[in-house]
Amino acid sequence: MKLSRTALAATLASLLAGCMVGPDYHRPQVQMPAQFKPLPGWSAAAPGDADMPKGNWWVPFHDPLLDELEPQVAVSNQTVAQSYANYQAALAEVKEARSALFPTIGISGSADKDRSASGGTASKTFGTSRPISTSGSLEGTASWAPDLWGKVRRSLEQSKATAQASEATLANATLSEQAALASAVIELRTTDASIDLEQQAVAAYRESLRVVQNQVAAGTAPPSDEISARTQLENAQSSLLSLGIARAQYAHAIAVLVGKNPEDLDLPRNTTLPSLPTMPAGVPSTLLQRRPDIAVAERQMAAQNAAIGVAEAAYYPTLSLSGADGFSQSPLAGLLHVANHVWSLGADVGATLFDGGERSGEVAVARANYEAAVANYRGTVLGALQNVENDLSGLSILAQQSDVQDTAARDATRGAEIARNEYQAGTVDYTTVATAQATEFSSRQSALDVHEQRLLDTVSLIGDLGGGWSADQLSSAPRAETKR
Repeated sequence: MKLSRTALAATLASLLAGCMVGPDYHRPQVQMPAQFKPLPGWSAAAPGDADMPKGNWWVPFHDPLLDELEPQVAVSNQTVAQSYANYQAALAEVKEARSALFPTIGISGSADKDRSASGGTASKTFGTSRPISTSGSLEGTASWAPDLWGKVRRSLEQSKATAQASEATLANATLSEQAALASAVIELRTTDASIDLEQQAVAAYRESLRVVQNQVAAGTAPPSDEISARTQLENAQSSLLSLGIARAQYAHAIAVLVGKNPEDLDLPRNTTLPSLPTMPAGVPSTLLQRRPDIAVAERQMAAQNAAIGVAEAAYYPTLSLSGADGFSQSPLAGLLHVANHVWSLGADVGATLFDGGERSGEVAVARANYEAAVANYRGTVLGALQNVENDLSGLSILAQQSDVQDTAARDATRGAEIARNEYQAGTVDYTTVATAQATEFSSRQSALDVHEQRLLDTVSLIGDLGGGWSADQLSSAPRAETKR
């Protein structure tokens, strides 16, 4: 007999728990290439897990300013702070959704004092005293709507997926702002190096002007050479001033990225450029786990799938159970006596028989939103592949361009030196010198620009590879499914 009661209780509990309508979530498969496309004559670094960026991905750049400021982004950056607040709100919504699985329990009490008319002739006599009565009640209430069709559980599933999407959004915002800071520091360092190069140009042009002025005074050079030399110097001085504007703007951007007022961050000049690390790309399928923006799209897709079940649950009847237990007494004295005990139990069942297509419309909307989320997920994956391919091809071409440009800069420096010597010997005019000097500093600046772009593309590649983040960091995140 005891066993049968246990079985009956289990059956009742199973019935009240109900089933879950709507489709169970399965991550759609996406076509992923076996490897990134290498350019002719170039191959990517070997994809070793030990070489992948993890944690503080900026350390291989060996820049003390990056090491100092990058950790502050996760704490003080306002874009990251906004994403963090949104994530906390999503967690609170999960808690709110979970509460619907449990009964609501309350307690209420009341006490009344009143004077009522008493019967008989005396009660009608003016001024006759009427009795004062007191009454009161104290009761506990409970209500519960069993989740027979899984609407609450699907809502909870949707809220959890949304919270995970918010968590991945927070990771993506942090990575984006950290990458922006790294790019700003690289641009600041390059600007400092450009200022140093332009100062060298100003010094060289000033020396050339001095030589030309001496030759003009000696009558061995025409006055037009002096005008040309002076103009070249003045143009270099103007360029030097414009670099000061760019440097100030980069410094202000860095301050804002770490949550400071622009005037509160002092960044001394430093012409030492960050080191250029070599980052292996790995295989394309790892992007499904390593890119936080892909995780956002995937979790949004899961949330929309759960929304279908929420909409479909509206087709089924609802059951609500309620009960009350307490005491009621008039007069108030002796309220808690067993004789004043009262209780009630109730159940409400409701179902919609006709709604003019409202429920079917809501289901259709939910399914369409899911299909849109699937398309967004696959589009995000394609965009991620495109980003990495762009980074890899850019780094490949820039590496070759850097070799050529460095050689060109050395040749141009040597050519300017020869032209100055020939001018002093009187074998060439000043136009040759001016052209050679302009070519020298232009070539050196171009070499600096190529090196800067290689650093920026490396930062971009690290960001496009996820910066060492992994979807495994999301609580209960499903594993990636790929189709080769």
